[in-house]
Amino acid sequence: MPAPEEPAVPGNPPGAAAVPAREAAAPVDDQDHAPAPSPGHEPGRHPGHLPGHETGHALGRGPVRAQVRRAEPAPGREAFPGREADSEKQNMNTTGRGPSGSAVIQGAQMTHPGPGVIPGLEPPNPPGPASPAGRHEAVPPTVPSPVESKVPSTGMSPTGMGAAGMGAAGGLGAATGNTSGGEDDPDESIPEGTVPDETLPQGAAAGEIVPGAPAEGAASAGSAVLGGAVLQPQLDAFLAAHEDELIAFRRDLHMHPELGYAEHRTTRKLAERLRAAGLKPVILPKGTGLFCDIGPEDGGTVALRADIDALPLQDEKEDAPYRSTVPGVAHACGHDVHTAMVLGAGLFLAQQAEAGLLPGRVRLLFQPAEETPGGALDVMAAGGIVGVDRAFALHCDPRIEVGQLGLRTGPITAACDKVYVKVTGPGGHTARPHLTADLVYALAKIVTELPSALSRRVDPRSSLSLVWGRVSAGSVANAIPDDGIAEGTVRCLDDEAWHRAPEMMKALLQSVAAAYDVEASLEYVRGVPPTVNEATSVQMFRDAAAQVIDEDGVVPTPQSLGGEDFGWYLESIPGALARLGVRTPGSPGEYDLHRGDFDVDERCLAVGVRVLSATALTALWEGGRPGDTETTIEGAALA
Repeated sequence: MPAPEEPAVPGNPPGAAAVPAREAAAPVDDQDHAPAPSPGHEPGRHPGHLPGHETGHALGRGPVRAQVRRAEPAPGREAFPGREADSEKQNMNTTGRGPSGSAVIQGAQMTHPGPGVIPGLEPPNPPGPASPAGRHEAVPPTVPSPVESKVPSTGMSPTGMGAAGMGAAGGLGAATGNTSGGEDDPDESIPEGTVPDETLPQGAAAGEIVPGAPAEGAASAGSAVLGGAVLQPQLDAFLAAHEDELIAFRRDLHMHPELGYAEHRTTRKLAERLRAAGLKPVILPKGTGLFCDIGPEDGGTVALRADIDALPLQDEKEDAPYRSTVPGVAHACGHDVHTAMVLGAGLFLAQQAEAGLLPGRVRLLFQPAEETPGGALDVMAAGGIVGVDRAFALHCDPRIEVGQLGLRTGPITAACDKVYVKVTGPGGHTARPHLTADLVYALAKIVTELPSALSRRVDPRSSLSLVWGRVSAGSVANAIPDDGIAEGTVRCLDDEAWHRAPEMMKALLQSVAAAYDVEASLEYVRGVPPTVNEATSVQMFRDAAAQVIDEDGVVPTPQSLGGEDFGWYLESIPGALARLGVRTPGSPGEYDLHRGDFDVDERCLAVGVRVLSATALTALWEGGRPGDTETTIEGAALA
């Protein structure tokens, strides 16, 4: 399907000569390597921006006109948290935050790599009969039931994969009926422009979110839940009843993928299932995405986040009965899996809360538009992290095997920004370059000198890089053009370097342009900040995983220079993002995200539910409320 044109970007110099049209940008990539797309397939592109955010003011004087769209940095965050034990890195300056910008964020789409198909899948047992009350429409009549799926059996232990496995009978549980008739309740949506209350999520009245106080003596009873001997059988029983339902729910989302800010069906399905469980989801103001609270308020609050949007790619899985039914749109980054896992963890934790065993509050964040990006900012602007003490998320990783969890303290994904440089000057004949501004030569100097000069202005451990993706000037061999462009991405792992990058690049561009008597304008488009995992939150992931998956299942994961907008949450509150293995053990071939043939070993759903549930309980019992952490949304309500 042809990609829509990207809207014109404001801020080009008045009267400037036309340059070749900029191609629509692709989504932010989420891995540190980018294999080529599948043969014969050219991924679509999805233009977008952060709706409601204004363009930043122009920066700079002289020949360079720079337009920087940036965020006000959250106060008090160190550049490399969790690295105190590394004596070699203790001398790094992490106190500066860079110049504060007065402009707000505009969104950008970045380039994203792609994934692999998982072969050798075998069928699980079919789900049990629907309840008399009617089942949730996780799989419409056109969807093959899970009996047609191809989930392998590898002989993993119940500890590693869950005793429920794929052999659970009965499967779908009782409270799965549709209750809303496909419409969202008006009183559970947040009106546009409403200022969030400081104690309750926006749009919720007192008592509306919390589904009941804990039973008397819940703290003493609940403390035993953290012991693997108690938590494991509870999770086993839950997954025996619900694992097939979660697989069917994931497949339904996979068949009906929706792009960022268009996830209306996905949001409706989530709201229906949460209401059926007795919960009160709150729809975000723009109509897609929601958050939902579980448990009492008085023990701290932990958030579990899932992104729900799909990619503008064609689903190329020829033999999967649940392949996308939407041309040119596919869940090729695993967001359908993320959504089903957080839903499953929420349903399990709701059972714990009803039994008085939840020692605090868990907030489920079903976030729209991660790929655009921008959805995290909308969640924050709607009050989604007000009162939240820690946030956790899992992301599918087809490089590691199902049953494994990849952890890393400190930066795990990079900041990703886009830059657009336009160079102008009097053109002329190539026989007389001394009578013109030799614009192509000047543009070549900018393209070759800026990346190395920029990297020399920051600590090398920040991994700041400028890589060009498009350079264009002129149309014939014997004429010097009067304009040219260069477009690329800036990535880094350090907050301080990220906030300084626009000013540094503007100064360097001005220096090179002045030497060749050309004018240059810089448009610097903010994407996402680096995702920096806090050490305590990573340890909570590790402690939880030790209870519910095999001890060897926790593996180190490398830093990625891809982007992930979960970093916006961690600008304000501590938390961690972990990598969830989705690759069938022993399967050959290359696997990656953002490819039309991407799929997962569906046993990862049970692993994800176990890890997220145990992590939420661990965080609440070990102290989900750090005393030195800001839990407001100062600087976040940017819309």
